[in-house]
Amino acid sequence: MSNQLTTLAHSKVEFIDGDRGKNYPNKSQLLTSGYCVFLNTSNVRKGWFDFSKVEFIDEVKDKELRKGKVKNNDLILTTRGTVGNVALITEDIPFENIRINSGMVIVRTTTSTLNPYFLLLFFRSNLFEKQCLSHGSGSAQPQLPISALKYISLPDLDIKYQEKIVSTIRALDKKIEINNQINAELEAIVKTLYDYWFVQFDFPNADGKPYKSTGGKVVYNEVLKREIPEGWKDSTLWNIAIYYNGLAMQKYRATGDEYLPVIKIREMNNGISSDTEKAKVDIPKAAVIEDGDLLFSWSATLDVKIWSEGKGALNQHIFKVTSDTYPQSFYYFELMNYLSHFKMMADLRKTTMGHITLEHLKQANIVLPPIELIEKLDEKLKPIFEHILVLKKESNSLVKLRDWLLPMLMNGQVTVT
Repeated sequence: MSNQLTTLAHSKVEFIDGDRGKNYPNKSQLLTSGYCVFLNTSNVRKGWFDFSKVEFIDEVKDKELRKGKVKNNDLILTTRGTVGNVALITEDIPFENIRINSGMVIVRTTTSTLNPYFLLLFFRSNLFEKQCLSHGSGSAQPQLPISALKYISLPDLDIKYQEKIVSTIRALDKKIEINNQINAELEAIVKTLYDYWFVQFDFPNADGKPYKSTGGKVVYNEVLKREIPEGWKDSTLWNIAIYYNGLAMQKYRATGDEYLPVIKIREMNNGISSDTEKAKVDIPKAAVIEDGDLLFSWSATLDVKIWSEGKGALNQHIFKVTSDTYPQSFYYFELMNYLSHFKMMADLRKTTMGHITLEHLKQANIVLPPIELIEKLDEKLKPIFEHILVLKKESNSLVKLRDWLLPMLMNGQVTVT
């Protein structure tokens, strides 16, 4: 095994831009379904694709574009905005036709001496991340042009040893993937139960039968402009929870060995990384977050997540959401159900970035079931949420193990036989 380095250009890696010419699709030509996926940077995460919200172009537009068509074993690397996210196109991707937009590049291995999955591992490693920071542009929107990518250095390893590294790391990745699949199914179950009870109003009546489907009485609510079960009330997101906004952490910056990772919107979406900022441990207690806390990013990237990466310091632009009255499952789903509406509101009012204010929360009207019914459903949902959290924490530990092991395998500190 060699400890020498080579460059991506010397490895004969091919970089393929998207088509940025006159036929580049405008916003009105992007569809919610269609012939060809038109990837944007939100679809590419650290090692995986997020297809929860996909845009398409039709076949006519696809044929007008000259570049940027994706093939199996291609890597897709984001090069603008959120730089350095990467994922690998495999045969189990659920789309036949895919093109990239202008915020990313296709990285294609053209020889039998470079394993595509090994290249994916390299792009996910801190060996690449450090170079990415030094080679990227200093503009207002971070960029990593192809001209800089070509000079990125990577370990010059024999293909057979690359495959040994891939086999070792892929075993960890597979376990993480299985955990994620289980969690996706569990999350679908809890959402179905919640919707069945509090959206379709088919919670069990006194006889254990579905309320609305068996003729349970509903009445028109003037505030909500809809029918709700008799005896139920209306409320707002503001009234059912407490929203603590994080702090500007500059004055709490850690200088010693003891610190808390600062959880900004990036960390909330992509996890803690080597360049995550550090805060003192003696910050105000309310700004400390723990596993299981519910976070709501109200600025720029609007999202709701249950935190699972250990103790951290909550940065501004994120609410920690709690309640003295209602269980977490209730305000979690009510926030989730309102999220698409919030995103629409943010788009309508944004200048440089959209954001949700306290007034929006006060105006967000919701159906309020009786507290006894909310608590009854929470008894069913809480054990599932707890299992989801256990699997997330296990996956986070495996990710840390993988990210610690990978650089040492690549630079020869640790070897596999």
